[in-house]
Amino acid sequence: MTLRSLDVVVLNEDQPAYGLKRGDLGTIVEVYAPDAVEVEFVTASGRTQALVTLPPSAVREVGDDDLVAVRPATSRDV
Repeated sequence: MTLRSLDVVVLNEDQPAYGLKRGDLGTIVEVYAPDAVEVEFVTASGRTQALVTLPPSAVREVGDDDLVAVRPATSRDV
């Protein structure tokens, strides 16, 4: 998988420190190839929930069978 800036991706694992859960959608804002990507996760209203630097294995491309859902944002513990 080649990750590029502005790609929409799916989180593969919970990130409780940022209030993120597996399956959350984010947008890549920077690629630090090959070791990391910076991903922004926003609420449905457009407020940034988290801006997180992750290893590429922590995200995946959006699939044709993925369903978008809404859940309440949890507060960050940081």
